[in-house]
Amino acid sequence: MRSRLPLHLIVYRLSALGDVAMTIPAVYSCAKTWPQVTFHIVTTDFCAQLFVEAPANVSIHPVEKRMGLWKILSILNKIEADAVADFHNVLRSWIVDVWFLMRGKRVCMLTKNRLKRKALFRKAKCDTTPFTQRYFDVFARLGLSCTPCFKTVFKTLPPIPLNMKKAEERWIGIAPFARYKNKTYPLDKMQQVVCLLAKQSSTRIFLFGGRGEQADILAGWERFSPCVHSVAGCFSLAEELSLMAHLDVMLSMDSANQHMASLVDTRAVTIWGSTTPACGFMGWNQKETDAVYLNLVCQPCTVGGSNICYKKTLDCLEKLKYQDIIRQINRKA
Repeated sequence: MRSRLPLHLIVYRLSALGDVAMTIPAVYSCAKTWPQVTFHIVTTDFCAQLFVEAPANVSIHPVEKRMGLWKILSILNKIEADAVADFHNVLRSWIVDVWFLMRGKRVCMLTKNRLKRKALFRKAKCDTTPFTQRYFDVFARLGLSCTPCFKTVFKTLPPIPLNMKKAEERWIGIAPFARYKNKTYPLDKMQQVVCLLAKQSSTRIFLFGGRGEQADILAGWERFSPCVHSVAGCFSLAEELSLMAHLDVMLSMDSANQHMASLVDTRAVTIWGSTTPACGFMGWNQKETDAVYLNLVCQPCTVGGSNICYKKTLDCLEKLKYQDIIRQINRKA
């Protein structure tokens, strides 16, 4: 017997920016396929900014990042939901799941297959399903199957959030930072990438990063060339997405910026160190041929990254030649 279609569905994902960005292709695709269903997105107030021009049946419920669990539950209780899609699958979200199960609500949880993914480290058979697909699978188990139809969060090309016109230039975005050391390409090598790209004709480079130390570092890189511009800490997430929509290519680590570029249908060339695309974190509709990594025997050594290299050498990043990165950027998509 088929379960009743949920008409009000809580979609719960409190996490890092990139993780939330990866949910959007599934949310927008399913929302357009099932207009009679209201999708109640519960995420942090910061990540909520990613849901630009969402379908009319997508309702955003932002919560503060450090809000206590009981406070979050009090907010969720105000939503007349038929079911819950747990897109997080951690201890914190399990408590939320049990809360709703005890009230007779259907709950479907993201399948992470942690043990099968860790088989990557032993070079054994493992689960390499992309996380973007795993979110579609959660909806399907709730009876909300759909054909992926997401391309970009914008209905039309947004204006450039800068006082400049693109003309015939090639615009390249570069996001040199990641949360973990073993996912971050050495900054001295990345400077070489920026310098050499800046010397190419009709090229303009935009440097992306956060406020504070990252913004200070990137401000120093602007001196390499008048065509290098740091936008670190200058824009809201929606404005960053607007700028990314005008880029020809985005160079990023395995980090949130590749997923933001994916949300606006911009090609992303990605650098991988302790992780590889087999871990499941490639950006939506991005090509694995644009993933730059050495494929060493020790790669991957983590699923999500850490600040530790077990060999204490960071060969996966230190031995990656910046010329190979530039070569990949210059290749036609």
